[in-house]
Amino acid sequence: MIRKIAFALATLLLPASAQAQKLDDTPRTVVMTAFRPEWNALVHTVKDAKEHSINGGTFLTGTMEGKPVVLMQSGVSVVNAAMNTQLVLDRFSVKRIVFSGIAGGVDPKLSIGDVIVAENWGQYLEASFARKTKGGWMPPDKGSAESPANWFFIFPRGTVMANAATAPKRIYRVPVDAGLLDLARKVVPSITLERCVPPSEKMLEGSELCLPSVPKIAIGGTGVTAGIYADNAEFRIYLHKAWGARVLDMESAAVMQVAYSNMVPAIVFRSLSDLAGGDKHKNMEDTFEHLASVNSAHVVRAYLAALPD
Repeated sequence: MIRKIAFALATLLLPASAQAQKLDDTPRTVVMTAFRPEWNALVHTVKDAKEHSINGGTFLTGTMEGKPVVLMQSGVSVVNAAMNTQLVLDRFSVKRIVFSGIAGGVDPKLSIGDVIVAENWGQYLEASFARKTKGGWMPPDKGSAESPANWFFIFPRGTVMANAATAPKRIYRVPVDAGLLDLARKVVPSITLERCVPPSEKMLEGSELCLPSVPKIAIGGTGVTAGIYADNAEFRIYLHKAWGARVLDMESAAVMQVAYSNMVPAIVFRSLSDLAGGDKHKNMEDTFEHLASVNSAHVVRAYLAALPD
């Protein structure tokens, strides 16, 4: 009895941030970005904005394209993305998650500036590192028939996931919400992307930054995520062959895992800022992150406008 009273008192004394109190009751679409350039491409479009600060992060409620939204930054990499996705689900009434961001291109048919909407996301470094033997690499587990092929000593092993409707199971690729993907197939192919944008605040003053041709939109295939800034041509080829990957980043699969566990519909839009090691001379993210952020935001805004009320 004394322990129960002590626990109750301790709960009452917890700071508000530890009690996950809802900050807003309006059902909203979370428009998630990873970092500042992606946020900058969207923040000016939020109407009737109200700022909420949680654990040092800014969550902006308002409307975008006439729809109630929460605009936020997940933070870069998988831990930040998972942590802040759960945070926004705990603090707001969330109908769905729509991610807008930049990424590295893996599919050789895609180019910088293109926007891709993958149909599923995997974590390519949820893996076993195998020991080397006289007979070759020997991983600690054999994986399964669904496991993508290894890259030298790295053997993908998937992630065990569960939610209220499904028992725990090992998953290699988390599907995006089927309804959201179907809407994307209907809406986004007709959108014209930007070939040129003004210099970003990160660049020196100068003329517009332009691509050699108008970027395109691709829907379908696999996106992959890890807490790695990947800029390696050989590994890029591996990811495309073994995973069927078209794009890679550092957040999306983590966001999809949290959405899966909470049974919240989610979809990801990514515009290519670089080619993850396939760039001719050097990684081009610093040059094209602004243009790619603008193109992703452009598609996401049109998508939001088409969402049902």
